[in-house]
Amino acid sequence: MAETIVELQQANIYQGDNLILQDVNLTVEKGQFVYLVGKTGAGKSSLLKTLYGDLSLREGKGQVAGFNLREMDWKKVPYLRRTLGVVFQDFQLLTDRNVNDNLKFVLKATGWKDVRLMDEKIADVLDKVGLKSKGFKMPFEMSGGEQQRVDIARALLNSPKLILADEPTGNLDPETSDEIMLLLFRISRDYGTSIIMATHDYRVINKFPGRMVRTERGKVIDNATLT
Repeated sequence: MAETIVELQQANIYQGDNLILQDVNLTVEKGQFVYLVGKTGAGKSSLLKTLYGDLSLREGKGQVAGFNLREMDWKKVPYLRRTLGVVFQDFQLLTDRNVNDNLKFVLKATGWKDVRLMDEKIADVLDKVGLKSKGFKMPFEMSGGEQQRVDIARALLNSPKLILADEPTGNLDPETSDEIMLLLFRISRDYGTSIIMATHDYRVINKFPGRMVRTERGKVIDNATLT
């Protein structure tokens, strides 16, 4: 039986005092790839923020990678996030240091201490995203696609069970978007990593079909179709 990585039951998701999503029931198993779609403001980001502990879950049940979301507090959130990878649309790389040092910064921040092990891990994740020889480069010397690959490498550093990708192809041209999608699907398949990807890019969904979850009118609809 597949390991359950995400499970929400009758969850109500709030942003401040505003109820954004009501009665959310969602299960994501190990290695599944799930698209999260919906209009701007329909709750996609609030759902992702709840899954990585940025918004607290007040009502209903929720667990991510074995962590109970109802019991999250500021002390526990860093431990939850070590089991996750988050990929952003705008890369959020540190512009004052090269790729290796960007990745080393994250490892140090999540408790790594052994320099040799850090160097080995950095080489490993850069190899996985096809940037084996680019660790010395500064972010501004790289294309948008390469920077997104660095962002994905960063998400892989702590061997996450789940990657949350927020519009990862939003700033990329179609050819580069396809390369990033192939990379994400390969990571999901080869390493059993669950991926939830929020996107408006229906061209990508048509080309790389997968399970689709839609946020609409305060609800979450599983196994949705493009309309």
